[in-house]
Amino acid sequence: MAKLNKKQKAVAEKLGDNQKVYAFDEALAVLREFATSKFDETVEIALNLGVDPRHADQMVRGMVSLPSGTGKNVRVAVFAKGDKAEEATAAGADKVGAEDLMEDMQAGNLDYDRVIATPDMMGVVGRLGKVLGPKGLMPNPKLGTVTPNVTQAVADAKGGQVEFRVEKAGIVHSGIGKLSFSDDQIKANFDAFVDAIVKAKPSGAKGKYMKRVSLTSTMGPGLKINTDALESA
Repeated sequence: MAKLNKKQKAVAEKLGDNQKVYAFDEALAVLREFATSKFDETVEIALNLGVDPRHADQMVRGMVSLPSGTGKNVRVAVFAKGDKAEEATAAGADKVGAEDLMEDMQAGNLDYDRVIATPDMMGVVGRLGKVLGPKGLMPNPKLGTVTPNVTQAVADAKGGQVEFRVEKAGIVHSGIGKLSFSDDQIKANFDAFVDAIVKAKPSGAKGKYMKRVSLTSTMGPGLKINTDALESA
């Protein structure tokens, strides 16, 4: 078992029972109390779901727009030509291109949080499967990142839309804002994210779906949240 550093020991001693289950407002207050970092910490949610994503009918994946935004500068690349390229640039995309953008990415320039493509560009984008796939950046029509409406797609990405996807162990996690946000802003994002996960419940899920939920911050403790209140909402 890894040894705790001085700060971790102090947090553990102050929190006491590490099995305690918190209401959302109570957990957020604790995270604010322990926020001593000089930077604006990200508030993160993690959900342990009763699914096995190795089975296609138990995959949980989708997009959700966080009403309060993410507090993060989201870098967006768009594969488009002609008028659509101009639309993407006007919408605020950080990089717009076609074959030139493909070559740039093949060279290792992948400093993007979202990659969007118009349908006619998928022949070019398809060559980047081994590059974008492992980073979760491959455009996907089911997620709205392959679309002729590049203006809306860029606006959604920049405005607080985040992608979620369950991992092998049944875990879904995401940032839902910054500690500098108000309590109401973080709660609105939390509610939106949980609601999206509930709506994405796959047909193959058996038994209890939302097994555990925790809230933490970049440097803060992980706190268990009452799931009964969430599932009955």
